Amino acid sequence: MSKLLDFMSEFLAHRKGLLPIIGLFLIVCNLLIQFIFPGSILATSNLLLHIGLIISIFGLMLAWAL
Repeated sequence: MSKLLDFMSEFLAHRKGLLPIIGLFLIVCNLLIQFIFPGSILATSNLLLHIGLIISIFGLMLAWAL
């Protein structure tokens, strides 16, 4: 676990904008799902929107700390 955390820390230190971009991609995917599949469980629960928002905020906080 320690080696994985060390590897992820080193990997994300050089790619500070990767997590916010992934989060924004998930938010845009949620928007598209709203229009393409309006009655699906992903559209009604906004799951990708919430996950994307959490990943984006976490990525911004992590980029600021690194």
